[in-house]
Amino acid sequence: MLTQLGKLYKRIVQNPKDVRFEDLDRLLRQHGFQRRQPSSGSSHVTYYHDRLPDILTIPYAKPVKAVYVKRALELIDLLSGGKAEEKSDERS
Repeated sequence: MLTQLGKLYKRIVQNPKDVRFEDLDRLLRQHGFQRRQPSSGSSHVTYYHDRLPDILTIPYAKPVKAVYVKRALELIDLLSGGKAEEKSDERS
């Protein structure tokens, strides 16, 4: 049985062109990413993870552009050592 996180991951993978910012934010934070939003009024949000040298900057938009979604999924998979969906299934 898939967890809520696993279902969210699967839905995002199946349709990366129609992802709400809030859903991608939730997925990234559940995988240990920390969120930093500049106080200067920027519409961009930066995510970083202690185990990754890369940072991910995503403009706040509905829906989030597929290029940002795909990059986020790549980073999650890199952290998980494979498919994050499989890791989510193992936890349940």
